[in-house]
Amino acid sequence: MRLTIFCFTFLICGLSTAQKMTYSVSMPKPQNHYFHVEMQLSGFKEKELMVKMPVWAPGSYLVREFAKNVDLVKAFDENGKALKVNKKTKNAWSIDKGASSLVKVVYDVYSFELSVRTSFLDLTHGFISGSGVFMYVDGHKDLSGELSVVPFKDFKKVSTALMPVSESVAGDGAFKFTFNDYDQLVDCPIEIGNQEIFHFMAAGVDHTVAIYGEGNYDINVLKKDMAHIVETATSVIGENPNKNYTFIIHNVVDGQGGLEHTNSCTLSVNRWTYQGGEYAGFLSLVAHEYFHLWNVKRIRPIELGPFNYDEENYTSLLWVMEGFTSYYDELLLVRAGYTSESEYLQKIQSTINYVEGSVGARVQPVAHASFDAWIKAYRPTENSSNTTMTYYSRGQMLAAILDVMIISKYKGQKCLDHFLQQLYNKFYKGLKRGFSEQEFQDELEAFLGEDMDDFFQKYVFGTEVAPLQETFKKVGLQVEETGVARPSFGASLRQDGGKVIVRGIRAGSAAEQAGISVNDEIIGCNGYRIDQGALEQFTGGLNTGDKFSLLISRDEVLMNLSVAITDYFKPQFTFKKTSDMQCEKLRNYWLRKI
Repeated sequence: MRLTIFCFTFLICGLSTAQKMTYSVSMPKPQNHYFHVEMQLSGFKEKELMVKMPVWAPGSYLVREFAKNVDLVKAFDENGKALKVNKKTKNAWSIDKGASSLVKVVYDVYSFELSVRTSFLDLTHGFISGSGVFMYVDGHKDLSGELSVVPFKDFKKVSTALMPVSESVAGDGAFKFTFNDYDQLVDCPIEIGNQEIFHFMAAGVDHTVAIYGEGNYDINVLKKDMAHIVETATSVIGENPNKNYTFIIHNVVDGQGGLEHTNSCTLSVNRWTYQGGEYAGFLSLVAHEYFHLWNVKRIRPIELGPFNYDEENYTSLLWVMEGFTSYYDELLLVRAGYTSESEYLQKIQSTINYVEGSVGARVQPVAHASFDAWIKAYRPTENSSNTTMTYYSRGQMLAAILDVMIISKYKGQKCLDHFLQQLYNKFYKGLKRGFSEQEFQDELEAFLGEDMDDFFQKYVFGTEVAPLQETFKKVGLQVEETGVARPSFGASLRQDGGKVIVRGIRAGSAAEQAGISVNDEIIGCNGYRIDQGALEQFTGGLNTGDKFSLLISRDEVLMNLSVAITDYFKPQFTFKKTSDMQCEKLRNYWLRKI
């Protein structure tokens, strides 16, 4: 009995000193675009606490320096006495708490960039992308806690995938949520305002859709089509790991795509995208971001979680994470019946022609494109098309090739779905971690039963043209190379205030050889003033070896340049179906028509 009393007393004492963390975010004046944030920390034994603001948003591989939006950081003890705060690095502040049992950290975040990866606040709504708003205590990202969202008086709704504790009535107080750790807190974006909200069930999961902004959408149509996409996507892996899922959709003029999260996503689309030819693009975006809940959030490189929010998190496998997902976002629409077989094959053909016809595809391996996303993909320059290749498109092409290889190997009994299931079951469910670059290749080799070194060296870490003909003939598609050398000027132009400005120069082109540079103003051709349309028509009618002169202005210095048209060979491929019945059967399995 004495021991029992001692243990109970010890338990109570332990609980009273347990570390606790709560956040409160309010927006008293939305028109000034500031979220007001308060962190309350109790039970921390350290005399000095370090609080940090992430420099990037997971899923968007660019250091965005979110601390630039943070105003003066203040801290107070349990009696309201100010504590000393020192800024230590670009995104870190130290707080001298001494023996204080409670610390309240207060700061404001300027939020006026409406994208899927940044935060926004005005009189129409608020959107919180957590990694740019919520600081964390260094060394304590694993702590659970509670978040209170206090909406502006005219905002009545809060939508997020966080677990709710309680909900205010008509904006009469705070909306309260719990989080398991900091990673979960910032992985759940928050929409605040008067958004349209509806629900649907699919794959045994309750889905919430929160839509900001006017648009030509029909809720009943969205319920049916989004549920169908969810069911089709879930069938790839065979199980849906979520109990609930939240779509936040922003209807705007300039749609920017989407950003994935573990059990939610944010979509930014043109408000008139829900009817006509654009609607398939919306469903493809839904499929893409939803498929990420498996491929990147659970099937993932080991570097992508737990995250280091202070710096870049490098991986060479974004061609798998984004490329495979891009492959499935189109394939799922075929399986769901929104895209025909011929439309899909045309899209695959277009993707291959874009990839293999790009100058940068012969310069940058897709593994390097993945690794260098931080410095190249999100920071394009006038020379990017000459030196880079997107891991989205090339990864999509490689996914199609690997899928066909697997289908052929297993004679229409297995496909890329089954390989992803293997990764999901072994690493996410079994080992509860991501995989290394080598482990990914090892698993693929074991699954295919063959050495893949040559494939990876040529097409992942190299820049060779993919084995298109030999691969796609296995599913009854004859790939013909139709590219030919044509006379080419090699400069792209734009009209700016009546001036003809050079927008881009292709490497090795006639324009480059003549010494033309990006941002040059072209004033005249062969002694005559000329506009963009006339110059493009003129150069388009020339033959190889034809010469002409250009008068340009560079930094207000006039120069005469002589140009000689040269040939440019751009690889192009055309798909044609063959009549082989066995191959047709494999193609039908690929596109799920049987």
